Amino acid sequence: MTNPNSLCESWSSPILGHLTSRIVMTAMTRSFAGPGHVATESMARYYARRAREGVGLVLTESTAVDAIGDGFPDAPRMCTPEQIASWRPVTEAVHSEGGRIFCQLLHAGRITHQDFTDGQQPVSATERPASGICRRNGKPYAVPRRLTLGEIPGIYALHCDAAIGALSAGFDGVELHLAHGYLADQFLDARVNDRNDRYGGSVANRARFAIELTERVIGACGPERVMVRISPSRWMDGLYEWPDLPELLDHLLHGLQSVGLVMLDISCARAEYAETSGRVVRYVRPRWPHFLIAGASLSAADAQQELDEGLLDMVTYGRLLIANPDLVLRLREGLPLTPYDASMLASLDVP
Repeated sequence: MTNPNSLCESWSSPILGHLTSRIVMTAMTRSFAGPGHVATESMARYYARRAREGVGLVLTESTAVDAIGDGFPDAPRMCTPEQIASWRPVTEAVHSEGGRIFCQLLHAGRITHQDFTDGQQPVSATERPASGICRRNGKPYAVPRRLTLGEIPGIYALHCDAAIGALSAGFDGVELHLAHGYLADQFLDARVNDRNDRYGGSVANRARFAIELTERVIGACGPERVMVRISPSRWMDGLYEWPDLPELLDHLLHGLQSVGLVMLDISCARAEYAETSGRVVRYVRPRWPHFLIAGASLSAADAQQELDEGLLDMVTYGRLLIANPDLVLRLREGLPLTPYDASMLASLDVP
């Protein structure tokens, strides 16, 4: 008899319906968009192959909701009719292989440079630039402009328009990228957010942007079409997490549930799972009775344990799915995995 919680077997999600496995291809930026920031045929083949090999849910690379919110070279956007239409062949290809696909929507805030924003000054919760060098062009991060109270509803509208555009292009839903130090995280983090208005200072004020944004997009698309990614703890040149982690998580989770969110992604890029995502998952699960995904290159046994203990509903994989398009088969059969190598980022057609 098939284990109903099996990582690599099909199952029926109360929210997403029939899925081919409990493995999620997490969002990974590849910078392979075509001129005009459109999705391409090679991107369609790349995502469709993972769906064909049994990935239950595909999350696309970060897709900017606006030029000012872009943070990567040659990244896709979901702003113009041409950009929206370019995604239709991608979603059709994934669906033809029996997969489901969500578009991850990004506003990078201050984690960018004018090289990627069509020359426009980025915006943020603050006017202080991020420290260090932007690894995408080797230059210091741009100095952002602090968003005014009157501009914040416009940021919400950009996300709503992009989400509606994504659904019209055939996506099964969208993921709001509220993690990894990008715009929403710049409001959440007290070390970045230095505002003295109703979006800064207290935990409730700092969480307001993320909760209001989620509420607006759910209102536009419906709760069964919206997932949110957060990264309260991650490895970024040392362990990094919100300084008031329990209080902020409690308030944020309560607020997200109150506006109707039922799908949550806990993400910690390039991180040790037990120290970051796994620890947060164990705090979140008793407070979050809804759909929950997380992961970080877990072994099949460790991923299965997270499912069996009811900690997760699906498990995310990133670089291993770049190196192993047939990861589901390899995990199911206990076959050796091809190690990830940075050179694999040079093509969407590897290995």
